[in-house]
Amino acid sequence: MTIRDMTANIHVRRLAEVRALMKRKRLDALIIPSSDPHLGEYVPDHWRIIRWLTGFTGSAGNVVITRTFAGLWTDSRYFIQAEEQLAGSGFELVRLKIPHTPEHIDWLKEKARKGWKAGVDGRLISAGNMRLLESAMKSAGAGLNLKADLITPVWKDRPSLPAGEAFELDVKYAGLTRKDKLEKVREVMAGMKTDYQLLTATDDVMWLLNLRGSDVKYCPLLLSFAIVSRDQVIFFADEEKIPRQVKASLDADGVVLLPYNTVSSVLSHLEEGSVLMLSPSTTSAALYRSVARKVKITEDLSIPTRMKSVKNDTELKNLRKVMVHDGVVLTRFFHWLETAVGKEEITELSAAAKIDGMRAAQAGCTGPSFSTIAAYNGHAALPHYVPEKATDVGLDRRGIFLLDSGGQYYGGTTDITRTVALGKTDAAMRREFTLALRGTIDLAMARFPRGTKGYQLDILARKPLWDNYLNYGHGTGHGVGSFLNVHEGPQTIGSGATGDMKTSMEPGMVTSDEPAFYRPGLYGFRTENLLVCREDRETEFGSFLSFETVTLCYIDSDLIDTSLLDDNELDWLNGYHERVYSLLSPHLEPELQIWLRDKTKPLARGTKKSSK
Repeated sequence: MTIRDMTANIHVRRLAEVRALMKRKRLDALIIPSSDPHLGEYVPDHWRIIRWLTGFTGSAGNVVITRTFAGLWTDSRYFIQAEEQLAGSGFELVRLKIPHTPEHIDWLKEKARKGWKAGVDGRLISAGNMRLLESAMKSAGAGLNLKADLITPVWKDRPSLPAGEAFELDVKYAGLTRKDKLEKVREVMAGMKTDYQLLTATDDVMWLLNLRGSDVKYCPLLLSFAIVSRDQVIFFADEEKIPRQVKASLDADGVVLLPYNTVSSVLSHLEEGSVLMLSPSTTSAALYRSVARKVKITEDLSIPTRMKSVKNDTELKNLRKVMVHDGVVLTRFFHWLETAVGKEEITELSAAAKIDGMRAAQAGCTGPSFSTIAAYNGHAALPHYVPEKATDVGLDRRGIFLLDSGGQYYGGTTDITRTVALGKTDAAMRREFTLALRGTIDLAMARFPRGTKGYQLDILARKPLWDNYLNYGHGTGHGVGSFLNVHEGPQTIGSGATGDMKTSMEPGMVTSDEPAFYRPGLYGFRTENLLVCREDRETEFGSFLSFETVTLCYIDSDLIDTSLLDDNELDWLNGYHERVYSLLSPHLEPELQIWLRDKTKPLARGTKKSSK
């Protein structure tokens, strides 16, 4: 029996245990989201239930178990990965037609029968999805149990909840003091006639209080909640995780510390007639249900969510400095890769470890901002492939290598993807790489009127591919935090299925730009930079905005067919490369300066390289 078979059998047994408990609890269906009580994308191992139960390691998905069926709903980023990881587990892959939509609830609505009872752990489902699920069950004459935690009884070796300590983020990085931020939030609350603001997304709490932690891998977060009132902040966190000096600083700013698990109790005792503002997408059904009945609830994105998406001048200044450090690391990494591949043993895992180690050596870097994607040839066609021992392959002087990586620095969060040729390229590869690259460039060059939404910009990134009947299945851009989550809302650039449809691009927002193209089993191409939205020009037709590309790393000319670039795109590419060289070269030793000069030399119309 192979290791894969043994692993699959473990998941089959776990599924059987859950079904046996469902039978005892008289549940006909069980819904398991890939979330924790804060409903964030990245969750501690304690809450990675789907990975433990099914073997699927992706960050997005929903599981539904009935007495005769067990399925995982996930989007196109994970189709191939999920098929491989679910094989023999007892779980089937159900492909989402539209990413980030509750299609599993639609499926349940069709399958449910009168007298059925579905269950879900109310701590792990949003208030918004709770309503959809309640409506679906009601229409079928079925019931819903929101206290169906069937995992704790069967997960015997479950990891503990994290116990990292909080630390304060210096104002030289935050740009605003805690008092400044609280004052701004309360001004908005007063304008909205809101008495309380409930903060359930941990990054909102961290941003508002100028705190950071280490409870969530890759994200400097401390598991916590907060309630902001007109004259006080209640901060819900485990007391042993708050050092004495941090607690004293919080006390001085009117922040009261209460135990992490008491937030429901406080919500249930808010005074009658008061107004509580919360976000239904980040507030769990359990917390929502705990709010005192005579409290008026208003629903919207949290005030800190909108505020922190627009970076202040200090944050942007720090980010530009961070990009120089990050660009130097990437230059050294790709120089090492080019000179070492074929001469020493390099695998996807060792390449990922190499870039992670090089970043960690940088002053002010606390580690990666997500699990590094180091993908060779066919693995690069999996948008969110992360190498593991079972999938790791060696690199040699042929094909392509895709690296999607990032770092958490006190001065900002980075996220960059580059695809490089390790050997000869052919015309088809260069064509498809260049069409996707044109999308990256065209979005970076965009000018647009104030009020433009992210989904309205998406076509700029896809048109070169669409014109050739090609496409990619994921979003084009996501917001990025400032020493916070690498994926940060509310703005996105995509189909409109993700993010907040009402959010416009605003000066100061940092957003990724990552068009791509994938040939399953062969290769994948993605060129990702971070963009800062900025003021451009005021005309009689209104105020116009544009983007500044702040990521600094060369783009491999061996994969570019310049005959496919128009004059503006070629000028942008040459100008970008000149800026990369001028900003990075002073920090490089002479050998690397010469190497980078070659990588960033101006390209002429019709350049077509056929070999390294």
